[in-house]
Amino acid sequence: MKVAVFTFCVLAFLSCNQKSDLQDEPLKIRVPIDFPPIEFPEGNEPTKLRVLLGRKLFYDNRLSAEQNMSCGTCHVLSAAFTDGKKTNVGMGDMQLNRNSPTLANMAWSPYFMSEGGVPTLELQGLAPLHNSHEMGKDMMPAIALLNEDEELRKLSKAAYNRDSVDPFVVTRALAAFERTLVSGDSRYDRFQLGMKDQLSEQETAGMSLFFSDKTNCSSCHGGELFTDFGIYNIGLYEQYNDVGLERKTHNQEDIGKFKTPTLRNIDLTGPYMHDGSMNTLHEVIEFYNTGGKAHANKDSRIRPLNLSEEEKAQLNAFLKILTDFNFVQNPQFLPLEEQ
Repeated sequence: MKVAVFTFCVLAFLSCNQKSDLQDEPLKIRVPIDFPPIEFPEGNEPTKLRVLLGRKLFYDNRLSAEQNMSCGTCHVLSAAFTDGKKTNVGMGDMQLNRNSPTLANMAWSPYFMSEGGVPTLELQGLAPLHNSHEMGKDMMPAIALLNEDEELRKLSKAAYNRDSVDPFVVTRALAAFERTLVSGDSRYDRFQLGMKDQLSEQETAGMSLFFSDKTNCSSCHGGELFTDFGIYNIGLYEQYNDVGLERKTHNQEDIGKFKTPTLRNIDLTGPYMHDGSMNTLHEVIEFYNTGGKAHANKDSRIRPLNLSEEEKAQLNAFLKILTDFNFVQNPQFLPLEEQ
């Protein structure tokens, strides 16, 4: 029987004593069967020390202005690297306007942020670091603090051949770690591998409905990644406070358009929508069942589905089987001191 191979199996040795052993070596990130291969950027191919350094920086509060927040503050492993809040909470407990997205399977994303405005994972880290309302840190004071840490300087030299922890190192190490966050061991995946006893009759019916022409869910949430990475207006509002893609293009035809999120681990990543305006999967299903609200930019595929209560329950049951419990309980993705 074929068995998928997962990322965490290649990270087991990362808790070694870096002070006594800083010999770097390539790190193979193995992905589940049928996932596409990862295309790594030249110069930031994964190595054991690049990933280790990125993991340390991901949980380092020194990257925030008040030294009380890290990337891991808004991206918590047990919530599939979301935070369970309606929208982000930034510096000074400021309530921001967008929901924290999952970091699962970011290695395959062609662009980042809700309107796709950031082209690479290496650049993505700069957005929250420099946003005065999020982590609120000018990069250079943060760099000065990090360089007081001898261990980080040694890791920087060994991983990137840089004498100090500079912006080049920070952004690339964070990206290297985040590319290891591969999720593909749900009951759905095991069913696809031939383990037909994984799903109940209700879940199987929900899967058929999800991939049917009746719901058309898979036209946007298809493939192994359960997203097409498209940017659409789904008719969430008649008037949008957050204009989405229009922020990037300044084209009114793009108002209300946001990137399609993955549905992997969706049962753990609520509240839902870009602004956290829906608390439960039941609310999300009901929204799509009604066909959304009227907006000039709404995608033509968003239409009333006329699902019965039984069919809505079947869809809900199917979405829950996309949870990868090995992923969200993997100690190799936690801070080193917690694994």
